[in-house]
Parts: sequence; structure tokens; C-alpha cells
Amino acid sequence: MILDIIRTGFMNLRRDRGAVMLSFIVPIAFFSIFAGIFGSRRGGTDPIQVAVVDQDHTPVSRQFVEGLEAEGGLRVQTTSTADSGEAAVRAGDVPVAIIVPKGFGEHPIGFDDLNQTKLRILDDSSDPIAAQVVYGLIQKTAIQSMPDAMAAQGTKIVDRLSGGLTAAQRARIDSSMAGLRAYSEERRKAATTETKSTGPSGGIIAADIRDVVGENKKNPLVAFYAAGIGVMFLLFSASAAGGAMLDEADNGTLDRILSSRVTMTTLLLGKLGYAASLGFLQLTVMFLWGAFAFHVELFRHLDGFLVMAGVTSLASAGLGLALAASCKTRAQLSSLTTLVVLVMSALGGSMVPRFIMPPLLQKIGFVTFNAWAIDGFTKIFWREEPVTHVWLQVLVLLGAAVVFFAIARRLARRWEVA
Repeated sequence: MILDIIRTGFMNLRRDRGAVMLSFIVPIAFFSIFAGIFGSRRGGTDPIQVAVVDQDHTPVSRQFVEGLEAEGGLRVQTTSTADSGEAAVRAGDVPVAIIVPKGFGEHPIGFDDLNQTKLRILDDSSDPIAAQVVYGLIQKTAIQSMPDAMAAQGTKIVDRLSGGLTAAQRARIDSSMAGLRAYSEERRKAATTETKSTGPSGGIIAADIRDVVGENKKNPLVAFYAAGIGVMFLLFSASAAGGAMLDEADNGTLDRILSSRVTMTTLLLGKLGYAASLGFLQLTVMFLWGAFAFHVELFRHLDGFLVMAGVTSLASAGLGLALAASCKTRAQLSSLTTLVVLVMSALGGSMVPRFIMPPLLQKIGFVTFNAWAIDGFTKIFWREEPVTHVWLQVLVLLGAAVVFFAIARRLARRWEVA
């Protein structure tokens, strides 16, 4: 009898496509996404994009910048001014900018704290580890690419603190420095062909780290993640609202509605309006709670919130209608919604920030409208950009709403009566 019960359970599972999907397809989809995010690192991290500004323009500073360019853990793009480097961080083009100030070539290392010239590291605090990783790689670069500069600086300090070197001592040091410079040049040339290198860490190169994005926010992580969580749960609510049509079809209410003067297009537009209004209300309540409980700066960016909440609610409502129109029962809708929403949320950045994903998955994420919605909210609340800067996100979300509604209208033909 026990075996018969087990066999009956598997027979029922085979007939229930939703249960099969939740049992096998959803776990495989999630495994594949997170394996792609974290498994591709192979024990390391992806190179960090940095903007480097050389304000010193000395042989030592050029040597240092060349060392950064040869470092495998960084992807360096040089800019001409500190303002352009800061603008790149504020726009989200790079998470970190390194400013090499004037005077760096004279006092590059930290053996003499009184005279040392500090680098400036500008970072986006939404990526809390990037600046610290870059600072460590700066120390590694200094050790590997600037041994001659460190030796020269150390000699100056010894000369001053010891009361002066003799002529013979200076001649011996100069001879050793010539050999060290030749060795350093060979190392820099060989670095272009090396794939991996290791070096000690430390504070040889001093730097001041400043958050240029989120520096004045009381709770920056809440401001960054509010949009991601809100969009994910908005999708579930929109699908549930669209599923009311399935209930109406089952109990005969839909036939009575369509037999009156109400057309299917009018009915779907009404359902779209309701689901969008519900979603807009849901986002408003969530952001109001964030404003009062976690200091999300809602009222400072009210115009941007209204625009992004409106178009995001429309797009999610359209998706909810399309999912409902493609299913025959509530059980099918529940299973399909779970698969679609969780996969879209994982790829689009609602669960894992997209900046830690491999470049390929970041591009794939733009297939989902989660990514566009989160980018728009991030520009408004995190980067504090004007509402005119989210025009691309607004157009994409409006286009998604139109496409989803058209799909729902096409699939809803089966409910129409002659």
C-alpha cells in the first residue's frame, strides 16, 4: 500500500505542470543564475573599473599610473581632470576614481608622514568594498612598479635624519639606484605579459577616501535597495490582480460582462488601470514607510518618484495581465508567476546588485524591466540626478507596458463571445 501511495503521488505530480515547474525548473533556473554570478569568479574577483587622473605629470607619477594599468585587478581609464573623474563616479560609469595630486613625485611613499603627498580616492558607497580593494591594489602596485622611487625617498629621509651622507656613500647609493631603476623598468615591461602576481599589502602609499555618492545620506544602503525590493513585490501584486480575470471566467462573470456593451479591450484597460493604481499605491506606502522609518529622502525627490512609480506600475500591470491571459487556472498562474518574477528579479538586480554580476549577466539583465526600473530609481534617489535624466528608463518601461498589454489582448481572444 505504501508503494501504491508513492506511485499515486508521482502520477498526480506528472499531471500538475505547476508543481513540476516549482519542483524542477525554478531550482535549476536559480542555480544557473547564481552560479553564473558567483561561479564565474573562479576564486577571485572581477577587475574593478577605475578612473585615474594624473595631476602631477612627473616620471614617478607616470610610472605609478603605468603600474595601475598593468594591474590585472583593475580596468583603468585615464581622464584629464579631477572633475571628470568625480563626474564618472557620480554617473555610475566607474565605482572608484584615483586622483594623483601635484607633489606626488617628490613624496610618494609613507616613510615620512609630514611631507607625504596623499592620493585622493573618490568612490560610490553603494559598492562598499571597491574602494578598499583599490587601496590594497595601490599598495601592491607601488611595491612592484616603483621600487626605485621608494628607495630614493628612503635615501632622502636617511640623509636628513643621519646628519648627511658622505660622498662615497652617495656614490654607492647612486650606483645601486641605477641598477634598481633598470630592474624596475624590466619588471614593468614583463608585467604586460603576466596574468597573475602577488605582493604584500600595507600603507606605503597614503590616500584619503571620500564617498562622492551617498556621502550625505543617513542610511545609504536603504536608499539603494528600496527600489529593488519594491519592484520585485510589485510584480507579485500585479500578477495577483490580473488573475481576477481567471476567477471571473470560472464563475461565469466574464461571459456576462462581455455580453453587455463592454468590449474585451475596454475590460483589459480597466484591469490595467486597477493593477497599475494598486501598484502605485503599494510603492507609495513602501517609500513613505522608508522615509519615516529609515530616512529615505522621498520628499526631496518627489517628482522623480512620481514619474518612476507611475511607469513602473504600468509595466508591472501589463506583465500581470499577460501572465494571467496565458494561463487557464489560478494554480498555473501562481506557478508561472513564481518562475517569471523570481528569475526577472534575480537577473534585474532586485536580489543581487547588478554591479557585482559578470558583464554578460549585466547585459542580459536589461532584458528584464526590473533593471530599467531600478536604474531609474537609483538615478533619482541615490545619484540625485534630475528627473530629465531618466527619460530612457521611462521610455523603456512605457514600451514594455504597451508590449505586455498587446500580448494580453491577443491571448484574451479565447474569452470573447460572438
